Amino acid sequence: MVQVVNQTRRAILASQCEVARSFFARGRGLLGRQSLPVGGGLLIEPCNSIHMLFMRFAIDAIFVDRNGTVVALYPDLPPWRIYAGHRQARYVLELPVGVIAATNTVVGDQIVVQELQE
Repeated sequence: MVQVVNQTRRAILASQCEVARSFFARGRGLLGRQSLPVGGGLLIEPCNSIHMLFMRFAIDAIFVDRNGTVVALYPDLPPWRIYAGHRQARYVLELPVGVIAATNTVVGDQIVVQELQE
């Protein structure tokens, strides 16, 4: 688990964010889930595009480059959308709908991923 912070806005994007780095975990993503909890999220790395096929709920998606800069935003991304992404992205944050708006996140903001101590 990691915590993801928008350093530019001094806002927590996800306090309990899962990380998907293996081929299987990246491929599965959020499939089969009913929702994301408040404060939850999924960081998929490496990843520069996603699809919403077979998803049961909408998400906010933030695409971030290798320098931690937001390069694309997809607020309220609906289920069954074929493509969302950005060619310069290194990873994507999948978050509950409303996080982008609530944190005023915009393209160009700096994102920091912090390992949580267990």
